[in-house]
Amino acid sequence: MRRFVLILIPYLWLFALFLVPFLIVVKISLSDVALSIPPYTPQLDLAAGWQGVKDFFSGLDFENFTFLTTDDLYWKAYLSSVKIALFSTLFTLMVGFPIAYGMAQAPDQWRPTLMMLVILPFWTSFLIRVYSWMGILANEGLLNQVLLWSGIIDTPLKIINTNTAVYIGIVYTYLPFMILPIYAALERLDGSLLEAAEDLGCSRSSAFWLVTVPLSRNGVIAGCFLVFIPALGEFVIPSLLGGSGTLMIGKVLWEEFFNNRDWPVASAVAVILLLILIIPIVLFQRNEQKQREAEG
Repeated sequence: MRRFVLILIPYLWLFALFLVPFLIVVKISLSDVALSIPPYTPQLDLAAGWQGVKDFFSGLDFENFTFLTTDDLYWKAYLSSVKIALFSTLFTLMVGFPIAYGMAQAPDQWRPTLMMLVILPFWTSFLIRVYSWMGILANEGLLNQVLLWSGIIDTPLKIINTNTAVYIGIVYTYLPFMILPIYAALERLDGSLLEAAEDLGCSRSSAFWLVTVPLSRNGVIAGCFLVFIPALGEFVIPSLLGGSGTLMIGKVLWEEFFNNRDWPVASAVAVILLLILIIPIVLFQRNEQKQREAEG
């Protein structure tokens, strides 16, 4: 009974805070926009009895999902978001893996300090950190002032309000999410495996690519998911650093909800976004399960 209760608690949490809100969003995505509060129809009228329930379900349709296929804005926003999230994840991996590897190779007494330095940015508000990058990347910001003073450039670089600024903001913001799982995988790595590889004739670089990298695969995959998933629906960074020229689905969602007040279309956009995120996660979990079964 105690085991059942322990298992039941997280499932109830997921049911109340994920499944129920998701079903509400799905219901709104099948509704029609209306000049009312809430700004969509149909509404479930329990006072009308069974007829009210039938009228409610008969009023639901897939017109909002069909509308998304007729407007180029939405599929371009999805493609742009996927591209920015993929490249941001790749850049974050290129920066985060050497840092995690250096932390794993550091002496034991230095590792807690290095870990604290990695998580130190979380002690500051996310919004303040993004605003700080606005000051750094502005045309008259700190970066351009240093480059002009050193003579590297003659005119200020145009970085703010570009995709480059968005990449910088995402990589900086989500870098700890990439470093921590890779560091956890590398820290558990058995050093005797590297020694065995070197005894069998591998150079240090060959042992790194043949032993260290494959054994850190789970940490790399976990870090990539932790970066890619929130980056795909990111809203604050593209709005503040990317400006109006950056097209991402998070900005489209915000505009549909708060500017256009078209909740049904916005909910349809959110449902498709969630499906885009769920499908690769499910495929990855099935692949991991098949590998565990094969190993067993």
